[in-house]
Amino acid sequence: MPDGTRPGVAPAPHRSPAADPDSRRRSLRWRWQIFAVTWIAYAGFYFVRQAFSVAKLGILDDPAINHTFTSHTLGVIDAIYLAAYAVGQFAWGSWADRFGPRIVVIGGMVGAVLASAVIGFSTSLAVFGVAMAVQGLAQSTGWAPLCKNVTSFMPVRERGRLLGLWCTNYAFGGLAAPPFLGWVAYSLFDDWHVAFLTGSATLAVVLVLFVIFQRNAPRDVDLPDPDAEETTEATADPAAAPPPAKVVYREILRDRMVLTLSAAYFLLKPARYALLLWGPVIVSERLPHIGKLEATLIPVAFGVAGVLAPMVVGWLSDRLFASRRVPPTVLSLGLLMVMLAAFVPLTATGSTWTMVCVLAVIGFGLYAADALIAGVAAVDSGGLSGAGTATGLVNGCGSVGAILGGLLPGFLSTTTLFYGFAAAAALAGVIMLPHWNRTPVTA
Repeated sequence: MPDGTRPGVAPAPHRSPAADPDSRRRSLRWRWQIFAVTWIAYAGFYFVRQAFSVAKLGILDDPAINHTFTSHTLGVIDAIYLAAYAVGQFAWGSWADRFGPRIVVIGGMVGAVLASAVIGFSTSLAVFGVAMAVQGLAQSTGWAPLCKNVTSFMPVRERGRLLGLWCTNYAFGGLAAPPFLGWVAYSLFDDWHVAFLTGSATLAVVLVLFVIFQRNAPRDVDLPDPDAEETTEATADPAAAPPPAKVVYREILRDRMVLTLSAAYFLLKPARYALLLWGPVIVSERLPHIGKLEATLIPVAFGVAGVLAPMVVGWLSDRLFASRRVPPTVLSLGLLMVMLAAFVPLTATGSTWTMVCVLAVIGFGLYAADALIAGVAAVDSGGLSGAGTATGLVNGCGSVGAILGGLLPGFLSTTTLFYGFAAAAALAGVIMLPHWNRTPVTA
């Protein structure tokens, strides 16, 4: 859309931005406050999300329940969680557009804390299954609403690098949560139940911070929208009601860019989840001479690169590509395709350092494309009125792909798996090419 607006959706109201230095200082302070509290909020979700992966070690070694909680059973529970997570992604983004991120995220945090605590006090398979379904729905309140929240305080011209920096939260959460939960559960208490209870306690603290410091939008603290042009008070309409959810959703579903991002993320996310959930197994298979500890530590290179990639690629999308997100996404997908295809030949050398380097480059390419597709580009496509809906739809489709990422490594060889992931990355890049010059929607 050349004019950067979406037909059928009322434009976001403009407020006359204050020109005085005090207002500018307040605007900057609130931008960074919201950035910080939403970053902590999404990272905090991971301290509950990762509890189950940490607890699996103790569950499988617990003679009281390991006859019921087998590896197969734990895999099914993972699938239940991921399916519920995918369902929630399609709903909560739209709710955030309609009711605001605050109520959705707080409700999700409360649900996640309670579900994890229930599991921490239980050994019932039925309770695990139901609580993990609730956990999936609760966890899915995080991404789309928080993306909408933080970008509402960001000007479009800076969105790439700021949201790129913000997108380090999920890579950081995935890196920090497991060792912390494992240390408390096994070193301090020697009890797998404690992993769930520690996760609940950590997220409960984050919840308190979120309630105190978060606000939905600049207008809630008497500040103008960051991209608002100078207007008269007669043309501003701060009290305008948001368009009906069904109108927003209908227009989002008609947007070819949103549908393209959804398809691309579906193709991309299986590779990420396969490496997150099966990384140590894959490393151990390719490097049979190493021990279990090394096989667990080597995939950290994948996550460390994932922290750096969103910052670099977000900055490039703003400065080098003038807020166009597709060019750096396609380039990242190209890098990812090459490294995924080269994974088996390169790691056949049996070199530990080769494995570390290959996983780091794969992590950089994958997380760079992931952050742009699921974060910046999705928000750009939704505009102010539909950012949550668009981001939720894109992430919902990606979460369906994540289910495959958890299941396929159990049925396919590593060679077949990585060549398949390389083909998926190539296809994702091809379907995004027609949108090379797409610029952000501003309403």
